Amino acid sequence: MVARRPARRRPADAHLDRLFRALADRTRRDIVARVLSGEEASVSTLAAHYAMSFAAVQKHVAVLAAAGLVSKRTRGRERMVRGNPKELARARELLTQLEQLWMSRFSPLDAILAEPFTKVE
Repeated sequence: MVARRPARRRPADAHLDRLFRALADRTRRDIVARVLSGEEASVSTLAAHYAMSFAAVQKHVAVLAAAGLVSKRTRGRERMVRGNPKELARARELLTQLEQLWMSRFSPLDAILAEPFTKVE
């Protein structure tokens, strides 16, 4: 048996992989929701909402930043986090494309099911 090499990924695919991997975690999704619903927030303000260490929240924010879902900047001694809605739009675009693909596959089945049933004897 010959081992197959995985297909070479395009840079855009790798970016989308990072984006969806980041969104796969409930805490990270909540952080994104918090920073998108208001102004930028400090990491320490975000950490107050979770039953985990400050360092753990920093790591979650770092994953989100690597995926492009948030950006970080320093303000004095604080690290400020701001959401990036454009990256969520990219995820939505991909999900919409996948939805359209599946809907197009169901259309022929819908047509068959819409036909009147005739009993074959």
